[in-house]
Amino acid sequence: MPFSSLKKRIGLKLNLNDPRWGSDKKDGNKQAQEGKKPGEGPPDLDQLWRDFNQRLNGLFGQKRNNNGGGGGGSNGGDMRGAGFTIGAVGAIAALVWLASGAFIVQEGQTGVVFTFGKVSHVTPAGLNWRWPYPFQSDVTVNVSQVRTVEVGYRNNVKNKQARESLMLTDDENIIDIQFAVQYTLKNPVAWITSNTNPEETVMQVAETSIREIVGKSKMDFVLYEGREKVAYETQQLMQQILDRYASGAQITNVTMQGVQPPEQVQAAFDDAVKAGQDRERLKNEGQAYANKVIPESRGAASRLTQDAEAYRSQVVENAEGNAARFKSVQAEYAKAPGVTRDRMYLDTMQQIFTSTSKVMIDSRAGNNLLYLPLDKLIAQAAASDAAAKANAAPPPPTAVMLPSDGLPSVEVSRPRDSRTRESSRDRESR
Repeated sequence: MPFSSLKKRIGLKLNLNDPRWGSDKKDGNKQAQEGKKPGEGPPDLDQLWRDFNQRLNGLFGQKRNNNGGGGGGSNGGDMRGAGFTIGAVGAIAALVWLASGAFIVQEGQTGVVFTFGKVSHVTPAGLNWRWPYPFQSDVTVNVSQVRTVEVGYRNNVKNKQARESLMLTDDENIIDIQFAVQYTLKNPVAWITSNTNPEETVMQVAETSIREIVGKSKMDFVLYEGREKVAYETQQLMQQILDRYASGAQITNVTMQGVQPPEQVQAAFDDAVKAGQDRERLKNEGQAYANKVIPESRGAASRLTQDAEAYRSQVVENAEGNAARFKSVQAEYAKAPGVTRDRMYLDTMQQIFTSTSKVMIDSRAGNNLLYLPLDKLIAQAAASDAAAKANAAPPPPTAVMLPSDGLPSVEVSRPRDSRTRESSRDRESR
């Protein structure tokens, strides 16, 4: 039944803005006496309802019946129009409600759908649909983005966070470390369900891991040659902890931004570093000098040893040669003493006369006037002495004593001369 018909039957006038709600006709007469019209004021609720129905009927192509029919026909048309309007509004609301379940997942992202708060399935990139609220909901997670966590600083290395960067080493020294951790997501469901604040979890895991690795290392190792190893071990330990937490994160890189002693002891540390460098430099210089002197000394010792060995071999060989020569000469002398004595005398004279200056004197002519070129003899003797000094020292002289068989005994210094020996052997063979 329309609201207007109900109002006519019960004879009530509804005016929400009228403070005299439900007043009788006397009040209306009183308003008329005061000069006010009874219908003046805010519109009635039934009038608003009629205007709304008329507009909806005009939208859907229905015409209002204005033929002045009976009240029952008018009321039936109003009821049918109101029912159609409510159905249309409900259909539109249902379509809008169903359309609210559509969502788009960008490339490189993954959609996670929850059914009554529990994960039901994962959607790929593109246009997807789920049941609207309150049945299902969705969360989009970027799995291709490389996320970064900074430990010990924020946005700039100069903006240090001393509470995070100061760490204790194994040799009880304090060191200041700033590093960055890069990671991606390998399991989006675990990333949004296992931790209430996953980024804070990654930061705490990074700080815990670096403190454990640095606490097992020496200060010099962390400052110099061990940076890459510390970063690698930190990455491995972080991945183990995050997998144990089922966080769904994959650590891709750990980069050391700054490793240095604290600012309060920087000057003293620089002095210690310089002293260590000086020690290493002096050590290297001493090692280089030792590497130079020791081989030279060893070479000189080896050379002296070889020279002594060569001299010993030379002396032994000379002695053995002289002994063998003497034995051979003795054997030949026993066979022909005279011939051997003459040959040895002639050889000795030949050697003496080839190395000395000779002056020929004609004693048979009886010429007593002799001219000796003393200046030339002195100059020739000086030149021969200089040449003898320049040459190597001759071997020890060999004394040969000839028997006195009419010839005087001559002690001759005989150097080793292969030519003389060979010539003597040739004569003996003749």
